[in-house]
Amino acid sequence: MASNVQTLRLRRKEDTKPSFPSVARHSGILQDQLRRSARKPWNPDFLTAVRILLLIRVAAAMYTNIQDCDEVFNFWEPLHYIDHGHGFQTWEVTPMYAIRSWAYVLLHLVPARLPLTLNLGKRPAFFAVRITLAVVSTLCEAKLCRVVVEKVNERVGRYLFFMLLFSAGMWNAAPALLPSSFAMYTTTIAFTYSLEPSSIKNKRRTLFATMLFATGAIVGWPFALALSLPFVSEELLVFGGDRVDPSSRRSWMISRWKRLFIAGLVSALIFVPAIAIDSVAYGEWSIVPWNIVRYNVFGGSERGPDLYGTAPWYFYILNLLLNFNVLVPLAFISLPALAVTYRIDRKRLGISKPGPDQSSPFKLLALRLAPLYVWTAILTAQAHKEERFMFPAYPLICFNAAVALYLIRGWMEVAYISATKSSYRASRSIIFGAITCTVIAVTGLISLSRVLALWHYYHAPLSMFSHLEADELPRLLNVTGLLPPLLPGTEEIDRPSIDLEPIRAFDLRLCLGKEWYRFPGHYLVPNGVKVDFVKSEFGGLLPAHFEESHVKLTFNGWWDRPGSRITPASLNDLNKEAPEFYVPIESCDYLVDLDFPEHPVPSLLEPRYAVDNETWERVSCLPFLDTAHSSLLTRTLWLPGSWWQDKNEFGDYCLLKNREKVHKKEVEVASRVQEGKL
Repeated sequence: MASNVQTLRLRRKEDTKPSFPSVARHSGILQDQLRRSARKPWNPDFLTAVRILLLIRVAAAMYTNIQDCDEVFNFWEPLHYIDHGHGFQTWEVTPMYAIRSWAYVLLHLVPARLPLTLNLGKRPAFFAVRITLAVVSTLCEAKLCRVVVEKVNERVGRYLFFMLLFSAGMWNAAPALLPSSFAMYTTTIAFTYSLEPSSIKNKRRTLFATMLFATGAIVGWPFALALSLPFVSEELLVFGGDRVDPSSRRSWMISRWKRLFIAGLVSALIFVPAIAIDSVAYGEWSIVPWNIVRYNVFGGSERGPDLYGTAPWYFYILNLLLNFNVLVPLAFISLPALAVTYRIDRKRLGISKPGPDQSSPFKLLALRLAPLYVWTAILTAQAHKEERFMFPAYPLICFNAAVALYLIRGWMEVAYISATKSSYRASRSIIFGAITCTVIAVTGLISLSRVLALWHYYHAPLSMFSHLEADELPRLLNVTGLLPPLLPGTEEIDRPSIDLEPIRAFDLRLCLGKEWYRFPGHYLVPNGVKVDFVKSEFGGLLPAHFEESHVKLTFNGWWDRPGSRITPASLNDLNKEAPEFYVPIESCDYLVDLDFPEHPVPSLLEPRYAVDNETWERVSCLPFLDTAHSSLLTRTLWLPGSWWQDKNEFGDYCLLKNREKVHKKEVEVASRVQEGKL
């Protein structure tokens, strides 16, 4: 009997979207042992990493201090000279010595000129350069994080991302106009290529990594090339991704050596534009990388970096603890931790055991952890030490720390399984994630406290020069009639931009005494205000002025700034003082000085100008930490509340005005305005 029941079958609509191949998991050097089939841990993709990092790095560009006077006098000032035709000139930036590269400085001219083309002034140009550097650092860091996820381990990549993001060291280094920061960018990208195992088939790795290491050394800082030593060793001596029979090892090694030699020759072509630009700028043949090495290594007993101070062997340990706190011990136990993992958790380095014709994951990872040790050993052996010298290795500190944290997590998993006899319970436990999350959170909070300390305790110099431009100079224009007064009740946001060009009529001189080394550069001083030095207790060599050039920058004659081809007579590489670079204090209209009212230490050359009310008027004073009379912990970190801040003492960082001289100029300019001469 036939049934009257009808069956309706529905077919699922076919997906017309193209399918993308899924990325294989557990393909890196380090491999998870628990929950291998579970959903992979969250990691930001490249664009997400860029967006998140960019928020922090741009904030650093806007608010971080200038940590080193070399950044100002050797790089910001030459850039300002190219851009505006005047600035300070150190002995390093003269044709006689030529140990600073104009090729490096010129890289930053485009972002410096952009605000001027939009009529935004010099101050925005300063921040435009910093933001550009922050963007470059962001791209390099995001690339490194993604490559670590793919080539090492997903969890290591995630740890690395947050360590870079919250690091106080990266906050300082990323937007700095320094060759060591440039070397940090190039080293970071070169390291992303060197994370791939070396292989005869992978010529791209060899060429790109070699060119990037070379670029950092030639254009930036030649000593940064030492960071490539583990990469070079792997290229020449380690199988890497190759499987090599004993019978073919000779031909394999010849191929590897030949390939690296060719990559080195190609990379050496970077010398051509660098030498050409420097030679044109200095007006004579100049190989700046060689000059740097010759001065620092072969300078002799009378000259060299030790003239500018020496530090004990533990200097970098203390400095790194300031910038990376708990990441420092993690970074430096990474190699011993790898050895421990090899003994107690060997499967984390790969399920299968490598054969005699292969390189073990242990050896490959050790080579990737080695650059930090090489770099630290070289710098520690030098008597002259500075914070910026460690900049090229800053991302590697975070990488080593991320690997060490992951390996320690592996030990905890092994111990848990050994105690409970249950890998299932271990896979369900939240202990491991909670501990690693706590480490990341603690280092992030300490770094945040350090960043806030730098802002609250030491930002006064940058804020002071902002006050000069935004308040004091417009006041002069107002009281003399060169700038019409604002209508009563005008809101801050409604104030029109002020053209400070008429300030030239005052012929103002701003002087720096003992605070010369905190000068943030001419980009933060409006054109028309001359900056000079007055004698203080400092007995070394201060910069001279470039020979001023009033020609508009065109490069029609290849080089429009002849001052770069002149060596002022008294500039020398022996740090011998040049008295002719000082001006009398009586000639100063304004003076920047630091006074500690609770613990004054006046001297004949450094009187307390800030309390000399007959001569000087306080235009503006901001708090500046008195480190000598503040608690070690509270001056290192910042926390809100009097319970913490009462342990610190502060001085007054002041912009002072010479009452008589400035008043006299106000009267003279006002008279000329009334007569129609201005």
